[in-house]
Amino acid sequence: MKRLVIIHGPMGVGKSAVCRELLARTERSVYLDGDWCWNMHPFVVNEENKAMVLQNIRFLLRSFLQNSGLQTVIFCWVMQDMSILQSVLEGVSQLAEEVYVFTLTAEPSNLRARLEKDIRAGLRDAGSLDRALAYLPLYANMPTVHLSTDDRSPAAAAEEIAGRIGLE
Repeated sequence: MKRLVIIHGPMGVGKSAVCRELLARTERSVYLDGDWCWNMHPFVVNEENKAMVLQNIRFLLRSFLQNSGLQTVIFCWVMQDMSILQSVLEGVSQLAEEVYVFTLTAEPSNLRARLEKDIRAGLRDAGSLDRALAYLPLYANMPTVHLSTDDRSPAAAAEEIAGRIGLE
């Protein structure tokens, strides 16, 4: 059975760490990060690049979902609007018998502390803090499974997700 697990939320909420933990718990799986398709210099957000990135993400998701050796595809990305999520799923969701979407959230003060730590360590640019805090409320009403990372380690969040998708 093919399963697509999408984990999204604002920057700094722990998506990548949770996905790495989930990957370690999941046999015959792959972890893809939408940010990999945006890893360009200079980073330019325009209509041409947005269309290219979405096309590339859908191509990768389709390719991995069609791979007979894989059962689970784990994908994470910042998708602060349902239209982005729907666009990612366009032409992809029918390839999976099960599609799960989890929204990771955190209290603004916790998110701020995490991002400030990353900025001090040189892992993120200063603008990521404002963007993440601005995006956070946009996730509140999304019709997905919401999971707070405030008092959960990445391992605990991955364990909860694994249980919800029938892995444990």
